[in-house]
Amino acid sequence: MSAWTTVCHVEDLLPERGAAALVGDQQVAVFRLEDDEVVAVQQRDPFSGANVLSRGIVGSAGEAVTLASPMYKQVWDLRTGACLDAAGKEPQDLRTFDVVVDADGRVRVAG
Repeated sequence: MSAWTTVCHVEDLLPERGAAALVGDQQVAVFRLEDDEVVAVQQRDPFSGANVLSRGIVGSAGEAVTLASPMYKQVWDLRTGACLDAAGKEPQDLRTFDVVVDADGRVRVAG
């Protein structure tokens, strides 16, 4: 059973910009997409080991909303965490987190 942590208000998140949050003892990167959907993935870049993914670049590839690492530019599907471009390395997916925005606009992440 997952515990839910309130991390911010949806209005605190700029569209297609990330924000770092702490859920339990895990750092997560939270993103509000252009359609106001809010998603969260692990903050740790699996290729560099640095907690930087909230500073990644949001883009698209076909129907997928993507996140590019600010370190070595690997690319993931932001909704599923699937590695789309490992930039010549062994693909490593990201952990994703369930997110809900409640009626008062609070963003809650399951940890």
